Amino acid sequence: MTSAVHDIITVKLERTFDQMDANKDGYLDWTDYQKLADRYIQGYGLSKDDRRARALQTFCQIYWLELLRHAGADGDRLSKEQFVLANRLAVIDTSRLNVTEGGGHAIFDIVDADGDNEISRDEFARLTRDVWKDNSPETMDLFHRLDTDGDGAISRHEFIRAVREHFLSNDPDAPGSIFFGHI
Repeated sequence: MTSAVHDIITVKLERTFDQMDANKDGYLDWTDYQKLADRYIQGYGLSKDDRRARALQTFCQIYWLELLRHAGADGDRLSKEQFVLANRLAVIDTSRLNVTEGGGHAIFDIVDADGDNEISRDEFARLTRDVWKDNSPETMDLFHRLDTDGDGAISRHEFIRAVREHFLSNDPDAPGSIFFGHI
């Protein structure tokens, strides 16, 4: 049973790595994280001085440093295997950064463009179109899966729970397990 748990989490983290590796060189470095933050900032038309942009950039910087620390990396880049190991360790070590909470809130604050503390269908469609660069009809299926109470919006609680599930859940059908496709 334990190996199945690790396999599901590993698959999710490997998919995350593949999505993050912007130049497809088989390694992640700081520029991959900067590009991720820039996709959100540009996709939502935020200035670099906007508090939401600064919060996301700060989170990405600290997260990157935590991954390097947990991987025991000698250099400034991580292989897929190092990335998976470092994420497993960083997510359970919240002594310096709570990955699921910090990242989840920083991203939620950007996606919730009107500041009403929930992500509407239109706001989610903008995320998938302008940041994830995915216009497929399946993305709205994900919206409905993340909207666990069925009220037509993704609350902050539902979003943070999905981020936690992405990093920690061994349930392949959990809403957070399907951010990058169903396992």
